Amino acid sequence: MPLLDSSTPPPDRPCRIVVAGASGSGKTTLAAKVGDSLGIEHIEIDGLHHGPNWTPRPSFVADVEDFTSQPYWVTEWQYTVVRPLLAERADLMIWLDLPRPVVMRQVIRRTLRRRIRREVLWNGNVEPPFYTLFTRRENIIRWSWSTYGSYTGRIREVLERHPDLPVVRLTSRHDIDGWTARL
Repeated sequence: MPLLDSSTPPPDRPCRIVVAGASGSGKTTLAAKVGDSLGIEHIEIDGLHHGPNWTPRPSFVADVEDFTSQPYWVTEWQYTVVRPLLAERADLMIWLDLPRPVVMRQVIRRTLRRRIRREVLWNGNVEPPFYTLFTRRENIIRWSWSTYGSYTGRIREVLERHPDLPVVRLTSRHDIDGWTARL
């Protein structure tokens, strides 16, 4: 199946949906919106992955295998160890391919907000101090910048391995709003 754009109507009642995109592109926000629109449970994959102190939870892969064996779900397409499983079991992929400046503005704004408010995220975690932007490669802002360009290849690989999986590419807020309004 070719890569689809925002002019393509959503498929009739997709049941298992993954939302792909760079860190900070809005995957979780869109997945939650799609889930609400379709009456499908949104499973936030970060909540399954991150244990206390940002350590990976030992049950992560088993948890993903469990929820993806269900008939209805929507989640984010991330974490190398489970990406193949998510793509294999999905019946729709939505790719947020927003411009880098948009993604960076969003990830910086979100990270600053979370840090300033000391928002508790998954399993008691909070965003690390601001200085980690300069001291840790895995800082979410640095991670988003350095991995931004990797999604084109990842999506190409999904299209090759799963030719029947519809992949809808959304490249702007206008695309996202217009496409989701038709769900």
